[in-house]
Amino acid sequence: MNWNQVIRQIHRWLSIVFTLTVAANFAAMAAGEPPAWIVYSPLLPLFLLMFTGLYMFALPYLTRRRARRPAAG
Repeated sequence: MNWNQVIRQIHRWLSIVFTLTVAANFAAMAAGEPPAWIVYSPLLPLFLLMFTGLYMFALPYLTRRRARRPAAG
């Protein structure tokens, strides 16, 4: 498994964690005033999703640039 596949797998699992924390947030809000840790719990997976998503977004541009560069030697 190479680095790109690892990042994609992490991104997939983070999206599941993020979805669950948002659902828990809505369920807690329906039951009344939720504690602060429930309200802010989606932020960590969201930031991690942002970084992995930006990496995957930039990857085709970086590989295209690397392919055009002449080999050193």
